Amino acid sequence: MTSGDPRDELITHLPALRAFAISLTRNGSAADDLVQETILRAWTSIESFRPGTNLRAWSFTILRNVFYSDLRKHRRDVQDSDGIHAARLSQKPDHDAHLAMRDFQRAFDKLIDEQREALVLVGVLGFSYEEAAATIGCALGTVKSRVNRGRVRLAEYLHLSDGDSILPVDQVQTAASIYRNAVH
Repeated sequence: MTSGDPRDELITHLPALRAFAISLTRNGSAADDLVQETILRAWTSIESFRPGTNLRAWSFTILRNVFYSDLRKHRRDVQDSDGIHAARLSQKPDHDAHLAMRDFQRAFDKLIDEQREALVLVGVLGFSYEEAAATIGCALGTVKSRVNRGRVRLAEYLHLSDGDSILPVDQVQTAASIYRNAVH
């Protein structure tokens, strides 16, 4: 069938396109979706079809390309129609982190200046005790004592038990950057 508009001929290839799509997808519904996407793409890019060439081969090429493109795109998708996999995934709400950070800031602000200074140098900026002592201009033991007492006071202010972290792990970096910026 050769008419002026290749779109007219395209429709005659629908049964063969569907059969080919079923052979690729092995699913009638997926095959129908694949044929629909193929026709849509062929229809919108019909100007790229060269008259006088094989429209059937051109449309089958589009179908095959759509199929393999979708296959690559969805290769890593996890089938989870019953929601079991999704139910195992969890993420803490952002507001918990903000509340924990706010509580930490309030507790940190309650510390005496010397403890706060020692904790910033050692805990946030990563100074060794020796470097902190040289920076502050006091004895090594004094810095160790201030850091220890500051940590104990923070734990008290935050009502933490032994082994509890002062901040959730993902908030340690945030706290470090806030106090790093505050002291610079």
